[in-house]
Amino acid sequence: MNRRHFISTLPAVVAAQSLLAAAGAAKCRIGICAFSCHQHWKAVGAKHEGVKFTDAISFYRYARSLGAEGVQVALRSKDAAIAKQMRALVEQDGGCYEGELRLPKNERDLADFEADVRVHCEAGASVARAVFTGGRRYEIFKSLDEFRAFHVQAEKSLALAEPVLRRHRMKLAIENHKDHTADELAALMRKISSEWIGVLVDTGNNIALLDEPHAAVEALAPFAMSVHFKDMAVQPYADGFLLSEVPLGTGVLDLPRIVATLAKANPALVFNLEMGTRDPLRVPCLTDRYFATFPERRAARLDVMMQWVKANPPRQAPPSVSGKTTETILAEEETNNRQCLGWMKKHLHT
Repeated sequence: MNRRHFISTLPAVVAAQSLLAAAGAAKCRIGICAFSCHQHWKAVGAKHEGVKFTDAISFYRYARSLGAEGVQVALRSKDAAIAKQMRALVEQDGGCYEGELRLPKNERDLADFEADVRVHCEAGASVARAVFTGGRRYEIFKSLDEFRAFHVQAEKSLALAEPVLRRHRMKLAIENHKDHTADELAALMRKISSEWIGVLVDTGNNIALLDEPHAAVEALAPFAMSVHFKDMAVQPYADGFLLSEVPLGTGVLDLPRIVATLAKANPALVFNLEMGTRDPLRVPCLTDRYFATFPERRAARLDVMMQWVKANPPRQAPPSVSGKTTETILAEEETNNRQCLGWMKKHLHT
């Protein structure tokens, strides 16, 4: 970074500090979620020799070595002894732990769901992440009717989960996971209206649904129970635009504004880094199929979003992994995470 570039970043640093102070958040807790190390987890599954963790407990130790205060990760075990080991480790050094849960789809799933909630409570988690689907709305649903059926199932899952969560005093944070628009998810939270169910606010995901990212954060902030904190880059391609996680402070998002909005809404939030080291995601919003589940978005959002994309080219080449060795990918993933956590410690620990 040259002197001119350094001086140009000072207003953003000052803004972050002043906005955090105004939000009453002098020091935000910094975690890292499992997907920020998803290349490493893939290497674990492939039994690669160069892995630095193999389970939730060793992932916690690894995250601490990178500079995070805690992790958001599934315990990956129903063993109470493992849960107690995680809790002791976290409490020993004043860290933090958030879990991950799979939602029940019907009454038959409730026993397993409650067992998972119980073991995550024993591990010290008071908040756990969940998603309605692992896919992207515009890829997995072919019609509006299919999406509506999915939405009905999502609502049913929350209704089934709520009494269990209330009984064990576990908060469930539903991620805006490229399925619901921000307004749809906010409306669902208002309908459920439970202190035990809220939102994991991912700061970049809803760009893929043509939501303006800062407006999406502001719509979801009142329900925030956890955060996936990321910066994003966008660039046009033939069928729409490419979307990439990039090191914090190098992308298109107004991070001070986002942090201040979320910290003011819930000062107890842990900001979990999600720096996905991967190839850019293709968002095919110039195709007909993309709009199958929300046809009104074509007129309401397409032109505005594409203008925004064209007006905000990447400042540097976004991450990519195609054609690289596993060793190179793991090294780049770790470098990206270290850089981002360093940014967070500098700007969130004011």
